[in-house]
Amino acid sequence: MYANFSPMLDWFELIALVIGGFAAGLINVVAGNGSAITLPLLMWVGLDANAANATNRVGALFQTTSAISALSKTARTKYMMKQSYFIIPPVIIGAIIGANLAIDLPEDLMRITIGSIMILLLITTLTNPKKWLIPTDGSKNKRTPALWLTYFGLGLYGGFIQMGFGIFFLSISVLLAKYALRDGNIMKLFVAFLMTIPAFIIYAWSGSIDWAYGLTLALGTSLGARFGAKKVVQHKKANAITRKVLIAVILVAIVKMFQPYIAPLI
Repeated sequence: MYANFSPMLDWFELIALVIGGFAAGLINVVAGNGSAITLPLLMWVGLDANAANATNRVGALFQTTSAISALSKTARTKYMMKQSYFIIPPVIIGAIIGANLAIDLPEDLMRITIGSIMILLLITTLTNPKKWLIPTDGSKNKRTPALWLTYFGLGLYGGFIQMGFGIFFLSISVLLAKYALRDGNIMKLFVAFLMTIPAFIIYAWSGSIDWAYGLTLALGTSLGARFGAKKVVQHKKANAITRKVLIAVILVAIVKMFQPYIAPLI
C-alpha cells in the first residue's frame, strides 16, 4: 500500500477542481452523473483514465458523507433509509467486485468504456421526464430476486465506474421498483455513501489514487453536496435545471473521451 501525490498544483488547477467538484456534488445530490464533470476534469489536469477513475472516489466519498449529514432527519427520510436495507447488500457486493475489475483495465479500454457509457447516459437524460413523476407504489413487491440481481448489477457498475451511478439508481428505483423520484433520491444518497466505502478502500490500497488532486476535488464536492442537500433539492425547478446542465456536460465529456480517436480522422 502506498500513497500517490502530485507535484505542486498551480492555482488555476486548484480553482478548477474546487469549482468542478462543487458543480458535481450539487448535480449528484439533485439528480446524478456529476462524475461526467469530475472524470474529464481529472484527466484534463493530467491523470490517465485509470488514475482519474480511482481518484474520483475521494470526492465521491466526501460528497456522499456531506450529503447524508445535511439531509433533514424527517420520519420520511428515516423510513426510506430503512427501505434501502434490501438494496444495500447486492450493491456493496457488486461494488467490491467491480472495483477489483477496474484496477488493471487498460487505459484505452477504460476511456472507450467511459465514453460509451456517457452516450447511454445522454440518451437516458434526453428521455421524457414525465414518466418519472409518479408517487411511491406501496402495493408493489420491492423485494424480488429480479430486483436484487438488478441492484447487484448496478453495484458492479458503480464499483467499476462511479459515473452515472445516481441516474441508473434512480432509473431502477423509479421505473422498476416504482418509488417516487424524491424517495428514490433519498435512498440513492444513502446507498451511494455505503457503496463508495469499499470501492474507495480498494482503490486506496492499490495505490491508484492521486491524493493531492483527490482531496482538492473532495473539498468542492463536499461543499456542493451539502448545498444541494440543504438548499436545492426542494426547489421546484431543480430537476429541470439539472437535466439541461447534464445534457451540456455529457456532450462535452463525450467529445473529450473520444477525442484521441477522432482527431487522427479529421
